[in-house]
Amino acid sequence: MLSIHNLEAGYGKVQVLHGISMTVPKGKVVTLIGSNGAGKTTTMRAICGMVKPAGGEISLNGKRIDGLESYTIAKLGLAHSPEGRRVFATMSVTDNLILGAFPRLTGSRPKGDVAGDLERAMELFPRLKERRNQLAGTLSGGEQQMLAMARAVMLNPDIVLLDEPSMGLAPILVEEVFRIISDLKSRGVTMLLVEQFAAAALKVADYGYVMENGRISVHGDAAKLRDDPAVKAAYLGGGH
Repeated sequence: MLSIHNLEAGYGKVQVLHGISMTVPKGKVVTLIGSNGAGKTTTMRAICGMVKPAGGEISLNGKRIDGLESYTIAKLGLAHSPEGRRVFATMSVTDNLILGAFPRLTGSRPKGDVAGDLERAMELFPRLKERRNQLAGTLSGGEQQMLAMARAVMLNPDIVLLDEPSMGLAPILVEEVFRIISDLKSRGVTMLLVEQFAAAALKVADYGYVMENGRISVHGDAAKLRDDPAVKAAYLGGGH
């Protein structure tokens, strides 16, 4: 599905990623955890084309995508729910969701049942259904996060990148976000999850990678990482 090999990336002369390698198999949830500044968001941005890699390879379904523009990568089936939500504030909830399906409506992705998927997204995110005609900018932070996730799913993607979906949310909304991630997992949605609540991320994930200073320090089955004393001490003490 998604394969990353010896990826190097950064900003200008500042190198952030130092040759990381990861795999996200079809139908699985893989999480990337680590401290602030470790390089997690840079990894996500490099995968989706927001940051141009300085070296290495990124492949989606066997096709090289490193160096491609973000819109081209989206057409190939990769959806990104970015850190900070970034909803279209002056558009309604429904219009934000329809915009997520834009490549399907223009023929660059298989169209499928867009109207049916819109209704299924509303059922998966009931708060959005209640506010379907409301401007996205007037939603609470938690509701905007749900909208960003639902918008990504509307692409009908091969893989969804979720970057810090619980950031800044109240505990009850964090639980709701992870309920939705579990629901998406049960539907066979492939996901790469970057998350500050490492314990919760490893609980929902199949496999995990730990990043330190732009390098993968350890990786393995999520259940084993949850029981790893070093991982526990460094990342799970304040976990959700």
